[in-house]
Amino acid sequence: MTRLGESVARASELLQQDLSSDQTVQRLLTETGSRRYLDLTDLSPKEQAELIAARTVDVLPGVEKLAERIERRRAEGKGLAVKLGIDPTGSDVHLGHAVPIIVLSRLQRMGHEVTLLIGDFTAKIGDPTGRTAERPPLTDEDIARNLATYREQVRPFFDFEKVRFRQNSEWLAPYTFPELLALLAHVPVSQLLQREDFRNRLSAGSGLTMTEMLYPIAQGLDSVALDCDVELGGADQLLNLQMGRKLMELKGQKPQLVVTMPLIEGTDGTGAKMSKSKNNYVALTASAEDVFGKIMSVPDRLMEPYLKAWTEWTDTEIALAVSRVTDRSLHPMDLKKVLAGEVVTALYGVEAAMAARAGFVAQFSKKSFTDVETLPVVELAEHGDAPATAVLSQVLGFQPSASAARRVAKQNGLRLIVEHADGQESVVLPEADAIRPLAEVVAETLDKLPGEPSGVYLKAGRKIAQLSVA
Repeated sequence: MTRLGESVARASELLQQDLSSDQTVQRLLTETGSRRYLDLTDLSPKEQAELIAARTVDVLPGVEKLAERIERRRAEGKGLAVKLGIDPTGSDVHLGHAVPIIVLSRLQRMGHEVTLLIGDFTAKIGDPTGRTAERPPLTDEDIARNLATYREQVRPFFDFEKVRFRQNSEWLAPYTFPELLALLAHVPVSQLLQREDFRNRLSAGSGLTMTEMLYPIAQGLDSVALDCDVELGGADQLLNLQMGRKLMELKGQKPQLVVTMPLIEGTDGTGAKMSKSKNNYVALTASAEDVFGKIMSVPDRLMEPYLKAWTEWTDTEIALAVSRVTDRSLHPMDLKKVLAGEVVTALYGVEAAMAARAGFVAQFSKKSFTDVETLPVVELAEHGDAPATAVLSQVLGFQPSASAARRVAKQNGLRLIVEHADGQESVVLPEADAIRPLAEVVAETLDKLPGEPSGVYLKAGRKIAQLSVA
């Protein structure tokens, strides 16, 4: 049995147990989380091709051709030459951007040679895919800054120590006009205008520049320069990727295989693609608690595509979990907590995932916070002279700054939770109280409430901390 097969057997056994149990979930997250580093070189070419295909929209010209290419390269004593192009056009990366990186990681762990192509030249043109207008060009400084941020944010999903980096300015910048004209003589304009976004813009009377028309040509030349076996990209990049096949054939090379990834739906459940502009995304820089809460807020129907996109679960394991939900032996909420734990585990580790799980359960599923041992504790004897805004930003790190914490209070998101024998009292802290010494505010609040408190908690948005008032 392969290493992956052994892991699947262990996880499948856990998936049939009580997934409302913290102990079972922790064991499951430990097992499946460790797969992100699992050596997959013992998989056969057919198994490798099928594992990659299970998480894609298209493998062209076919899964069997991918297996054949893997077998041929293995006989030559090497792996596939795999390329993923990145246009460093933004500094904020979200889970949607992680999808091709996760598949790239699997290919890397299968023993294939991975190249991350930095589109420093094409970023100055701007990929027009899905756009209704031309994108403003970036400066060299913009590109360098965005690239550094991108690399740092996707690091949890990918081993950058085992990858080659290339920049397409190496071959595109010196490309001559006569060379370009000779190449374009073989590319019909009708082929470029097959792109739906181009047709939509033209029918709407919007402009379409020649640089945008040439973007697929530039991307295809990247594949020629790197002599790729496989190129990864989003499903919306299909025509660009196929241009690489055409240009490689024109240059006498064996055309690359094309592997396209699904475009992940956002967390709002509207069907729109995950994007920052629609505020339906999960940022890779978000805290463990925020990531967990965001995933828990998605509609149940997104659990299966999210499990496929961001976990190392196989189809067999996903089918097992989904079937348990269908036959009502597993509550959807329990499966969603596992999914949220998987995402947090990828970013921050199992311990952080279990802490975020405990915090979520404490906030939404229990009537008491008393039995949650993982909540951070603030000693009022030490920090009580500071206002809540400073405690949240400097002591707990719940907010990036005191002004951000103050905004939470202004939006009625700052509360004191006082527990006693009969239940809880939730007291909204107005902005004026948020900038007073926290110990004074707590003392005044407790004086107004009857009974002896069993616990006092500070809650900012979804985040909770225990206050030690002794």
